Amino acid sequence: MLKGFKNFLMRGDVIVLAIGLVVALAFSTLIKAFTDSIITPLVNAAGGGGAAGKGLGWTLNGQRIDVGAFVAAIIYFAVFMAVIYFLIVVPYKAYMKKRGAEVFGEAPPMQTCPACLSDDIPLAARKCKHCLSDLPRSDIDLSTQGDGRRSETVRRSS
Repeated sequence: MLKGFKNFLMRGDVIVLAIGLVVALAFSTLIKAFTDSIITPLVNAAGGGGAAGKGLGWTLNGQRIDVGAFVAAIIYFAVFMAVIYFLIVVPYKAYMKKRGAEVFGEAPPMQTCPACLSDDIPLAARKCKHCLSDLPRSDIDLSTQGDGRRSETVRRSS
């Protein structure tokens, strides 16, 4: 029973989803601090009312622009993301590498369509997925290096 729960938790989809949720929550805190500390007082000051506070910032038409709270939220976000990276992402990458899977790695190489200039087309594609024009032929040589990694050599012919 516990092994099944561990397998469920260590699935790549669950970890990636959890990290995305944590990043979204931290970012929402940053946005809330920005709106509560800077945007809302500016709007209230334009309306001509409100109470003044203390801390880093200034008072404009009786409204406190609290820059200190926003700076604190930026610092919180940076520290929080560093903790998430070093306590969740790095161990998870090591765990998945032991299992033979690459996560959070480099994006696969792409090519640019000469007709519409879209730059998100896989190297092996023969037609552009956006404008359907023919792409220059590319020969991809996938060879295995001595350490088991694959290297790509691309030869283009016009």
